[in-house]
Amino acid sequence: MAAENASGGGHGFDPMHQFEIQRILPLNIGGLDVSFTNSALFMVIVVIAVSLMTIASMSGRALVPGRMQSIAELSYEFVANMVRENAGSAGMKFFPFVFTLFMFILFANMIGMIPFSFTVTSHIIVTFVLALVVFVGVTIVGFIKHGAGFLRLFAPSGAPMVLMPLLIVIEVISYLTRPVSLSVRLFANMLAGHTMLKVFASFVVMLGVWGGWLPLAAMVAFTGLEFLVAFLQAYVFAILTCIYLNDALHMHH
Repeated sequence: MAAENASGGGHGFDPMHQFEIQRILPLNIGGLDVSFTNSALFMVIVVIAVSLMTIASMSGRALVPGRMQSIAELSYEFVANMVRENAGSAGMKFFPFVFTLFMFILFANMIGMIPFSFTVTSHIIVTFVLALVVFVGVTIVGFIKHGAGFLRLFAPSGAPMVLMPLLIVIEVISYLTRPVSLSVRLFANMLAGHTMLKVFASFVVMLGVWGGWLPLAAMVAFTGLEFLVAFLQAYVFAILTCIYLNDALHMHH
């Protein structure tokens, strides 16, 4: 650490330091590292925050809703409309899953905007697991609903038979890459946004009071943009989940 500080390095201006996983409670079971980390801590915080918001806002329901109740009801209606419009009425049975997914990602993104906090969605392992849960769940739903007929999803209707083998291979590859594209989109946007904010923050500090006003203005603008991106990424993840559910339920192609 002393060498880092002497060389002018250190973590103060390292934009990637904010993404480091740090052990809070070291734990090793059978040679497997299952330590409680800062990432796990913030996931627990996100779950508690979502739970408190939904439970507290609806515990004292009133005919004229207060601020917290209005936020909860708007969130409910927003996700419910998303599910109905993209997965049909049959998709409403999966509303609790989509709502939980949307709120978890949204709160994780927003809490990550708080200074000195940790953005769990900036790690590919977290976003990939979320995407894998969606992928496996949708595939299971498809086979339960249609049996072996679900495989028709990979054979575009109306396509010439001579092209069918090639098209099937393309459709299978496209289907299998869904969790990759879904996870990378969320991870890359959050990683890039927070890295850019840290870089501009370092410019403000290095340039001082007189020279730092321009990067400070840029940082304020990017902060507002990052809040928008935080919401949009949660929305995109949820709406793609609904679209995948629609494929599984209705076999639209």
